[in-house]
Amino acid sequence: QVQLVESGGGLVQAGGSLRLSCAASGRTFSGYVMGWFRQAPGKERDFVASISRSGGSTYYAGSVKGRFTLSRDNAKNTVYLQMNSLKPEDTAVYYCAASKVVAIRSADFDSWGQGTQVTVSS
Repeated sequence: QVQLVESGGGLVQAGGSLRLSCAASGRTFSGYVMGWFRQAPGKERDFVASISRSGGSTYYAGSVKGRFTLSRDNAKNTVYLQMNSLKPEDTAVYYCAASKVVAIRSADFDSWGQGTQVTVSS
């Protein structure tokens, strides 16, 4: 189990950019695959992106590929989600999550942050 806390959410105009951060506690951060999910009101929580333990491999949902970039700094126990060319449909609560295995399903992630709101205005 690892404790996660997200930051960086806010209000941005369509076409703008936002950078989310997820800080993790513990010494085993590098042993976790890290992911981001998002959930809009009345919708299921959807996969956004994930990154391997070393940061060498990333995976993106088709809806964000080419616009979002996921990275990690294991020395700082932090992952980052750079979001560019934001669209109103990106509006959601964004959650950071950790998994001990390669996964894109919500159920496969063991630890979750509290979420941070991202609102994109038109």
